[in-house]
Amino acid sequence: MNYEKLQTFITVADKKSFSEAAKLLYLSQPTITSQIKSLEKDLNTTLFERTTKQVQLTQSANVLYRYAKEIIKVSETAEKEIMSMSDQVYGDLEIACSLTIGENILPQILGEFRKEYPLVRMSVDITNTTQIMGKIKDHVLDLGLIEAPIEDPELFLEPFLEDELTLVATPHYFEEEKTAVLLEELKELPLVLRESGSGTRTVMNQHLINSGLNPSSLNVEFELGSTEAVKSAVESGLGLSILSKSAIKKELQLGLLKTYPIQDVSFLRNFYIVFHRDVVLKSTAEVFLHSIKHLDKKLSFQSPVC
Repeated sequence: MNYEKLQTFITVADKKSFSEAAKLLYLSQPTITSQIKSLEKDLNTTLFERTTKQVQLTQSANVLYRYAKEIIKVSETAEKEIMSMSDQVYGDLEIACSLTIGENILPQILGEFRKEYPLVRMSVDITNTTQIMGKIKDHVLDLGLIEAPIEDPELFLEPFLEDELTLVATPHYFEEEKTAVLLEELKELPLVLRESGSGTRTVMNQHLINSGLNPSSLNVEFELGSTEAVKSAVESGLGLSILSKSAIKKELQLGLLKTYPIQDVSFLRNFYIVFHRDVVLKSTAEVFLHSIKHLDKKLSFQSPVC
């Protein structure tokens, strides 16, 4: 059986839609239909029952699905083993990362990785965690780098770098010099935050809940869709924010922002590598995983003391 036809079959079966499979595989819908019909002809059976809203797998399709997944897995394992015999790693690598990682950490990661593996052709998307999870589950991406832990039986998470969130404001925001902010004070302060659902906001909310503060009690003046927009708003005096130290390193060095610890609250967190549990990782993904796990000693994300 043709490898490409089996890949198409698996995608249609997973999405239960010819049109969705066409989008994921970057093929026209007639091409998808033609490949499925050809596979049905080869096997002398019907694989899908078409309805008005979606397609349903026949009994034959359910049998084929199990074997097709194994065929693809064995094929990818063989390709990976053959490539490992070469002295140099080459090929494509599709990854995506969330905004804070993409803006502040990824450039250093890519710089180190490119030095070691110049023949790997990388495609990188910067998007939100939900999109990353969906694309990995749809087998569009090899790996994702995200800021908040998620639970999904199809995905595997592994921490790769420690980070810390901190309360930030302009250096002279408070009339009197402060060494720390009380948790109860935080409720009264005007805050400029990342949007709900972002990795930074999710981690912040969880730590506040763990400390006994309901995030809904915060005085949120603005919700903005990027860390750069939040930093600009804070620098303009519109309020304070809670941001990753890795995202404000430059601003702290230039004296544009100052950090204020919140008494009895720690915002330590991990960044995570995420990938599909049921796939054989490509050689390019394997070496990227290995590299990123050993980069934490080389990366310089520690903020200066303020």
